[in-house]
This record gives sequence, structure tokens and C-alpha cells, in this order.
Amino acid sequence: MNILLLGYGKMGKIIGEIAESRGHSIVGKINIENRADLEKLDPASIDLAIEFSQPDAAVENISWAISRGIPVVSGTTGWLERKPEVEAMTLAKNTAFFYASNYSIGVNIFFKVNQFLASLMKGQHEYKASIEEIHHTEKKDAPSGTAITLAEGILAELKEVKSWELNQGQTTGADVLPITSKRIDPAPGTHIIRYQSEIDDIEIIHTAHSRKGFALGAVLVAEWIIGRKGIFSMNEFLSF
Repeated sequence: MNILLLGYGKMGKIIGEIAESRGHSIVGKINIENRADLEKLDPASIDLAIEFSQPDAAVENISWAISRGIPVVSGTTGWLERKPEVEAMTLAKNTAFFYASNYSIGVNIFFKVNQFLASLMKGQHEYKASIEEIHHTEKKDAPSGTAITLAEGILAELKEVKSWELNQGQTTGADVLPITSKRIDPAPGTHIIRYQSEIDDIEIIHTAHSRKGFALGAVLVAEWIIGRKGIFSMNEFLSF
């Protein structure tokens, strides 16, 4: 498979290494310094694009590929208010778009554990739910996309909680789920779900030890999506 990398930071480099180790070819490595090189590429020579860039560049990068009929696997967070227009373009061009806030298999299992725990906490009003996420200092957006996905899982189950809020330790009302974001090197990603009461606390934690799990997941998805058309997520990939 011929892969175009849209975004060639730390994640892009690891994705490229893993893809090549699995027999794929990298036909382009695009970042902010060489974006003009996109116009030198032949879209017909590209089987798929993997996009891990920056929030302010994601839509432009994804649109470049989708508009040329190239399937895209995206992992950039912080731009999702424009996701509906990307999905509409994908359907119009009869290609494929796959988005996940996190490509780690373990994290996606954690998403399901999180929602199951939230379902058990229905009616347990003495507990206050919260989320804490810790990432390296180069991460631009806060809260993390993974934290937002975890928050959405909790909100789907706890109907008394109406919204989440980026909150650095202040007290919030019972109807607000607070998310605390910390930026500490070299942490690749830790997410903690807490339910606190006067009597006890319940916690579940996912800790990433490196970026390799995220990168391998993205390459596995890239292999899976070839030949498919439409909008996809980790639920389809993992058959949850």
C-alpha cells in the first residue's frame, strides 16, 4: 500500500516506521514546512492518507485528500466542529474517512469499560464524577480528544450530568463533569476516571507507555479500510 503521511511530527514518524516494517511504502511526508509539495504528488499513486497533523491544519489536509478520492485515516484532535463537512465531502466523493480520538486498542477497550462503569453509577448521587488527563507539553489541545470521548461516554449514561467543562481543580455543580488537563513531559497519555464520595473513591486508569500503540492502531486501521466506502470509527474496526 502506498501511504501519504499528512503530518510528520513524532506520531507521523512512528507511523511511517511501523508502516514500512509491515511492507508498505511512504510516498509523501508532509508537514508545515513542505506543504507545497502536496501539489507535486500524483493522487493516483496514493492508496491512502494517514493524517496526524495539528488542529488548525487538519481540515485543509483531510480535504486535500478526500477531494481527490483518497481515503483518510485521521487522528488529529481539536477540530471536530468541522467534522460534519468532512463527512459530507467523503460521501460526495464516494471514498472513506476514518476518525478516532485514539487508535490504541487498549484505550478503546477503556472507552467501553468507562461507559459500563458510568451505567453502574446511575442513581448513585453521592458520587461526583471527574476526569483527569496528562500529556506531554507538545500537545496543543486541551482537554485531549480521548478525554472528550470519555466524557461523552459518561454523559450518555448519567443523565443528571448535562455537560463537561475544562476545569483545573475548581468546584463545579452536580450537572457538570469537570476535566483537568496537565502537561508534563514525557507522558504520552494517562486518563483517570474518578467517582468521589465522602465514604470512598472509585477510579479506573489507562496509562500509555509509548506512542507505539497509537501508531500501530492507525496502521492496522489503514490496512482494514482499503476497499471500503463511507464513514468509520473504532467501533466498526473492533466490531464493538
